[in-house]
Amino acid sequence: MAAPWFLYIPLIFALYIFTHHFFHKLRNLPPAPILNLPFIGHLYLLKKPLYRSLAKISDRYGPVVLLQFGSRRVLLVSSPSAAEECFTRNDVIFANRPHLLAGKHLGNNYTSLVWASYSDHWRNLRKISSIEILSTHRLQMLHGIRVDEVKSTVRALNRASEQRRMVDMKAVFFELTMNVMMRMIAGKRYYGENVGEVEEAQRFREIVKDSFRLSTSNMGDFLPVITWLGVGGVEKGLVELQRKRDVFMQELVEG
Repeated sequence: MAAPWFLYIPLIFALYIFTHHFFHKLRNLPPAPILNLPFIGHLYLLKKPLYRSLAKISDRYGPVVLLQFGSRRVLLVSSPSAAEECFTRNDVIFANRPHLLAGKHLGNNYTSLVWASYSDHWRNLRKISSIEILSTHRLQMLHGIRVDEVKSTVRALNRASEQRRMVDMKAVFFELTMNVMMRMIAGKRYYGENVGEVEEAQRFREIVKDSFRLSTSNMGDFLPVITWLGVGGVEKGLVELQRKRDVFMQELVEG
């Protein structure tokens, strides 16, 4: 009598692991954990906090490890010499950005400075940023804004100290940075005291909050089938967020 088909599953699985490991060595790739599961790769190794999981992998397999996160390859580098090799001597090779869902919807289909791959387009964006935003002359022109916002933050901290209130310094520095950026761009502040348009400020804060929440990597970036099936509604949320951002920015330009 023929053996049931499910008895062959362990054999097929073992054959998959062996052949994958054999061809990995044959191609002279960096070391990798042997157990590379079908579809999910090495995602099973990741636990919170993420940096500890990656540190354990590096301690076991070395300073340069090749991982497979679903459909994407990830190179884990954990030594200064290896990082220098990647980002100094081979910087152009590692200059491209991965095509993630957030870049598609929030980066105008990977054309913004943050999400664009290394190309003439990206170099032009960097040149414009260097001249119009980050040049010494431009920074000197905007010196007063930075000073004013820092003074405002110090006054707020002083009042909190007098009232013996606890302060989340991470939130304080975040609000300081956002106020400086938006005053440089639009001449408006949206956090803290002396906010001009309360409703507009509230919309902006919600957009920023949703941007941080939705732009982080999600499982759909590594397992495309999740995105195709619409599980989690991440892409739907990104589309709606992009619509809100476009409306808000258009109002700023017209205002």
